[in-house]
Amino acid sequence: MALSDHFRELRARVLKVALTFLVVFGVSLFFFDALFDFVFGPYEEAVKNLPDGTKAIASTSGAGGGLMLYLKLCGFAALLLTCPVWLYQIWAFIMPGLHPSEKRWTRIFVVIAVPLFLVGVLLGWLTLPKGLEVLIGLNPSVITSIIDFNDYLQFFTRTLLVFGLAFEIPVFVVMLNRAGVVKGKTLAQYRPWIIIGIFVFAAVATPSTDPFTMTIMAVPMVLLYGISEVIARVHDRRKAERGVNAGLSPDEASPL
Repeated sequence: MALSDHFRELRARVLKVALTFLVVFGVSLFFFDALFDFVFGPYEEAVKNLPDGTKAIASTSGAGGGLMLYLKLCGFAALLLTCPVWLYQIWAFIMPGLHPSEKRWTRIFVVIAVPLFLVGVLLGWLTLPKGLEVLIGLNPSVITSIIDFNDYLQFFTRTLLVFGLAFEIPVFVVMLNRAGVVKGKTLAQYRPWIIIGIFVFAAVATPSTDPFTMTIMAVPMVLLYGISEVIARVHDRRKAERGVNAGLSPDEASPL
C-alpha cells in the first residue's frame, strides 16, 4: 500500500472508534445514576468507616460543575466500554504487517491481557475505600475535609488505571522473552531486586499512601511475575531443544 492509502485506512478506523464512542457516550447519559453510584460507592464506604469526629463533604465547584460531572463520568464510562472496539481497530491496523506466528501470539496476548486488566481494575475498586479512609482520616477532627468531586473522579480513575496496568506485567515479560530480549535465567537471577522494584513501584504508583493498598497491589504482581518467569524458562528450554534437533531427518539420531 502507498503511504496515502495507509493514512486513509487510519482515518477510517479513527472515525469508526469516534462514532462508537459517541453512541456509547449518548447511551451512558441515560444510566448516569447507576454510574454515579458505582463511582461514589467507595467514597461513601470510606466516610462510614472514618474515626469519630472526622468530617468529609463532597462538592462540585462552579455553576457548570454538574454539567462537567455528567460529561466526565459518562466519557470515562464510554472509554472503558468501547475499549474492545478501539483495541481491535489498533490491532487490525498493524495486523497486515505481522507474520502468521506473530498474529497467533498477538491473539493469545489479547485474550490474556484483557482479563488481567479487568481483574486489576476490580481489585483497585475494592481497595479504594481503605485508601480513601486513610487519607481522609489524617485530618484532625476539628477540620472538615471538603472534597471536590472532579478531583475525586481523577483519583478514582487513576487508581483503577494503575491497578489495571500493573496486572499487565506478566504479559510484557512473556512478550520480551519471546522476542529474545530477556531470558528466563536472567529473570531468576535478578528476582530479589525485581521483587523490591515491584514494591517500590506499588508504593509510588498507588495514589493513597497507606501500606494496605500498596501490599494489595504488590503481592499479586509478585505472584504474576513468578508465573511469567516460569513461562519464560519453559519457553527457553523448548527453544533450546528445538535448536539441538533442528535440521535432523526422521531417521537420523539426535546428539542426545
